[in-house]
Amino acid sequence: MDPAGIPLPFLELAGVADGILGECGDDEELLAQRLETLPESIRDELLVSDLLNAWQVFFYFFRTWPDAIVRERLELEPASVLVPGVVLGEIELLDLIFQIKDRQPVVTVSDGDKTLVTFSGPTAYRDALMYIESTF
Repeated sequence: MDPAGIPLPFLELAGVADGILGECGDDEELLAQRLETLPESIRDELLVSDLLNAWQVFFYFFRTWPDAIVRERLELEPASVLVPGVVLGEIELLDLIFQIKDRQPVVTVSDGDKTLVTFSGPTAYRDALMYIESTF
């Protein structure tokens, strides 16, 4: 997206993504660092596009490695699923849902029917896990 709020044409955005992914390979930390160097508007578009996967975005925001099952689930989903949200998993019969709202990472703890608590920002994942641990 340029400063006027016009989205970057998809081919240009794809070119940016290809360049970054080519530079970083499978190195999550390097990818996160490289994403930080992009103009905010372009980075925001990439973080909810089909050009990155949900795992790459999860790592960008939280800089942590979840268990292997959660990571595999996120690797199989495009980042675009983060707008409505993706279930990270179930812990103690509670669902952890990761989504992007207003360009911020959000993790919601739900009992399946209703939202119990919502955390946002770079500590949202850790905060959600701590909430579940302290509740059960």
